[in-house]
Amino acid sequence: MSPDSTSNTTYREELREAMREALARDERVFLMGEDVGRYGGAFGVSLGLIDQFGPDRVRDTPLSESAFVGAGIGAAIAGMRPIVEIMTVNFSLLALDQILNNAATLLHMSGGQVAVPLVIRMTTGAGRRLAAQHSHSLEGWYAHIPGIRVLAPATLEDARYMLASALADPDPVLIFEHGSLYNLSGQLDTGCGPVDLDTAAIRRPGNDVSLITHGGSLGKTLQAADRLAEEGIDAEVIDLRTLRPLDDTTILGSVRRTHRAVVIDEGWRTAGLSAEVATRIAEQGFYDLDAPVERVCGAEVPTPYAAQLEEAALPQTDGIAAAARRTVG
Repeated sequence: MSPDSTSNTTYREELREAMREALARDERVFLMGEDVGRYGGAFGVSLGLIDQFGPDRVRDTPLSESAFVGAGIGAAIAGMRPIVEIMTVNFSLLALDQILNNAATLLHMSGGQVAVPLVIRMTTGAGRRLAAQHSHSLEGWYAHIPGIRVLAPATLEDARYMLASALADPDPVLIFEHGSLYNLSGQLDTGCGPVDLDTAAIRRPGNDVSLITHGGSLGKTLQAADRLAEEGIDAEVIDLRTLRPLDDTTILGSVRRTHRAVVIDEGWRTAGLSAEVATRIAEQGFYDLDAPVERVCGAEVPTPYAAQLEEAALPQTDGIAAAARRTVG
């Protein structure tokens, strides 16, 4: 294929192909988690990999997140490159001790002697009527932890090419895959290479207001930008994609161009990721602002089950566009 050729695909398929390439490229890589093997993963991401690579490298685990995340940490310390799948982000709380007290701290506590090159994948986000216990957006919680890298791929290209960069990282990497994106379809730019995990991406250039978001909210934000363009408001859309460390250079560079900012985060508003981004803008770019920073976040409630209530509790295109109008107006 030529460098700029494209192919029709889905977010789910590109996650799978990224793992297939990693498994084929490096014998140290293996996948482990609940139902990742014979069942093909709770969301079908690993479907067929066990047939190609066998049960030693695509390992079904017992229903104990603490146990198999701990096993992944041990394997990483021993020189392997494990990819651990946690079915959904709420289940990751059962492994929080392993992630926070072991994976994130061992390099520091060992004086640089014990690295943990571990990748943990998990599904995040609401919008699929899975009720309060299976609709969390906890990326901001994990972005609070020193010693790990936190990724949120929102495009087909990032779904495909972030994994290779994550596996090459000497530190633990958490990848949050928004559940609403698995069926996202489109054309993959096959000319893309490994993703620079230190940089945010400008998904749409603009001059009037910076719309800053990540993950499952990117599509809604781009729709809001299209709607604003019809009204003569030229919105720039920033996809953070790496939530720890945040790319201050791209964020502040956008604000210096547009002089206005709206931060969109499906997570809760209080002490959330949106607060961190807004504060960094205030600390480093206050005199570039022509209006207060706006935030559009998930409602401060357990996510409702009923479809109309769930929709009302999450950032939507109308609310994002309204916030942008307030900053411009």
